[in-house]
Amino acid sequence: MTRARTTPFDPELVLSKVGKGKTTLLTAKKHSIFSQGDAAEAVFYIQTGKVKLTVVSQQGKEAVIAILEPGAFFGQSCLAGQAIRAATATAVEDSNIVRINKDAMVRVLHEEPVFAELFMAYLLAHTIRVEEDLVDQLFNSSEKRLARVLLLLAHFGKEGKPETVITKISQETLAEMIGTTRSRVSYFMNKFRKLGFIDYNGELHVHSSLLNVVLHD
Repeated sequence: MTRARTTPFDPELVLSKVGKGKTTLLTAKKHSIFSQGDAAEAVFYIQTGKVKLTVVSQQGKEAVIAILEPGAFFGQSCLAGQAIRAATATAVEDSNIVRINKDAMVRVLHEEPVFAELFMAYLLAHTIRVEEDLVDQLFNSSEKRLARVLLLLAHFGKEGKPETVITKISQETLAEMIGTTRSRVSYFMNKFRKLGFIDYNGELHVHSSLLNVVLHD
């Protein structure tokens, strides 16, 4: 019987082999890493901190499409031939970001088959998350979308113990993430607090009972 691979995804180990194609960026809070419309020439990896991905429509409307945490890659669409950045990446807090030149990343993927396999699994998981976000945006109410985002930010459903305390995130950002207004987010946050689903007093605590909002039809 063939045993399933149990090798953990350890990008740090493989990225140490990139050499000259890798640069570590000490990125200050609110600093732009790349902007929508820039040339797509590198892949980025978050060692510490958080990164926000946003897009702006031709009418000037901005939307947050992701909040990425340590261990996440972004900008990887350049590996599939994307020449121009479709989004803007901004540090949400002081962050250490590794920039890997496209050519160097392609070389490592060819030379390290185990990493290539795990990286592919990471990308597939990312694609599934994007599809889930799209379904959520199309079919769920703004209240359900907010509850789902809060649960995701608290890591509910991931391996290990959930982090019930969410790093400070503004209601404006939450509104941009779920496609509604700040006043609606404020209304739902107050409702969740009154129902005991969340607590916030300087820090935002998310309780597993918030799942009731997502699961309720």
